[in-house]
Amino acid sequence: MASFASDRRYLAATPNPVFIVTSPSQSLTHMSQSHSQDPGAAVAPNAHRLLWAGFMAILAAGVGFAIRGGILDNWGKEFGFNATELGAIGGAGFSGFCFGIIIGGVIVDKIGYGKLVAIALLGHILSAFVTFAASTPENAYNFLFWGMFIFAYANGTLEAVANPLVATVFPNNRTHYLNILHASWPAGMILGTAAGWVLDDQLQWNWKLQLALYLVPTVLYALMFMGQKFPKSEAAASGSSFVEMYRSVGILGSLVACYLLALFFGDILKGFVGDNAAYLGYGIGGALLIAVGVMTKFSVGSFLLFILFVTHALVGSVELGTDSWIQNITGNLFTSEQGKYLFLWTSAIMFGLRFCAHWIENTLKLSPVGLLLVCSIIACIGLTLASGMQTFTMALVALGIYAVGKTFFWPTMLAVVGDRFPQTGAVAMSIMGGIGMLSAGLIGGPGLGYSKDRFASEELRKVNPELADKYKSDKPSTFLNIKATEVYGLNGKMLAEAKEAKEKTDEQKAVVAADQVGDRATLKADSIIPAVMAVIYLILLLYFKSIGGYKALGMKEAEAH
Repeated sequence: MASFASDRRYLAATPNPVFIVTSPSQSLTHMSQSHSQDPGAAVAPNAHRLLWAGFMAILAAGVGFAIRGGILDNWGKEFGFNATELGAIGGAGFSGFCFGIIIGGVIVDKIGYGKLVAIALLGHILSAFVTFAASTPENAYNFLFWGMFIFAYANGTLEAVANPLVATVFPNNRTHYLNILHASWPAGMILGTAAGWVLDDQLQWNWKLQLALYLVPTVLYALMFMGQKFPKSEAAASGSSFVEMYRSVGILGSLVACYLLALFFGDILKGFVGDNAAYLGYGIGGALLIAVGVMTKFSVGSFLLFILFVTHALVGSVELGTDSWIQNITGNLFTSEQGKYLFLWTSAIMFGLRFCAHWIENTLKLSPVGLLLVCSIIACIGLTLASGMQTFTMALVALGIYAVGKTFFWPTMLAVVGDRFPQTGAVAMSIMGGIGMLSAGLIGGPGLGYSKDRFASEELRKVNPELADKYKSDKPSTFLNIKATEVYGLNGKMLAEAKEAKEKTDEQKAVVAADQVGDRATLKADSIIPAVMAVIYLILLLYFKSIGGYKALGMKEAEAH
């Protein structure tokens, strides 16, 4: 790597007020080719420092995510939220990510990685102040929603830095190193869950003090990124403009992102314009799509990339959407303490396996797409088994299987985009990450919350209609703002009282039992998503076989495709 550091043709330093950023003046294609004999070779002298700085940044996101999942019940009890409202607040912790990663991916090569890290740092700090302002049932929803949104925006901005950066400095083994980078997510969840377990269940700390713990890794990633030099992506280093990078995304790829953005704007504008918000949201999404068409001269884009974007929307829903609720669900089916055990168990499996992606691919002779196919089948089996789990031992088995399945989804999908579309630079990878998080925030998290409301209320109404009326929420729940899906879930405050009663009445027992039936039915419905993913991956596997097999493409090969 000494030749890389000393060769002025590759690096031209430019100043940055907080972080030092450098840009190669020559395409990284030549550099990656020079290391083609060593799959683990990096193309920057500080590649591993950058990898671990990115690791710490995503770990901060994981810590915040896990603690938030553990205090959902605190919010429901303190402010009287129903499951759909809690799902929407949790969903804001994903949807903001979309804006951070897409905007960051668009401007990263213009303003530099260092400035984006500084913006993310400020976002993480601001998020704490906004979230902690929640104090009454009247103001809590807005403060919690926007606090989580800002938190997610900061996370997305950091991934706009970390994902393309790791893909660039380790061009010959992206699947392996992106999986290592994203091992930080379950690591953060393990730390956050363990901390919440002690501080919430044992020491009874206020939820605000618990949530503040994510600021510790926030400070650490800022220190690790400080003073580092960053190479550009192959596309940016070769002089490609943003429009040239975006053409492969085109109208098809943008259609996926714009649809999800339309849902987002329709949701947040509902409080301002009422039932017309959905139409306004679609208007905004349509306007963005037209703008993309004009900008790219109506480039249709890659159909393969469109399919990958759609699939990653499913990945976001099933992986992160489920993660946002799984601790709550298992805590309901068993005990709160066992729910935390299970969350730690699944997170530990993900953490360990994400260091083994390269070994698994080589041992099983799988391409990245083959690995994704196997994982989707395993995840479907795991969720199906989880829907019928009755004992803690069975829960360990079922959720362990699910954890194995979901482990490689997110980073391997990013690796596929990096392998097949290097001409898009950071753009396609960032949009894909945004789609996944936005889907988790708008479809996965709220969708599972809606399912819990629907299935639990239907079960209670089947058993005792009068009790269902007594315990129904004050506000209706809908899915994707569709009026026809409207149901009334269980009141969060009354449900919490029934669960916490030491000597439950028959009425309370019936309510708790109905809630558990709703949880099992929700997991069963959730298993459909990886089943659909398996079909898509099988089709992709057959497609790559028809063109000579899966392989990573260089800039010239990708442009020829």
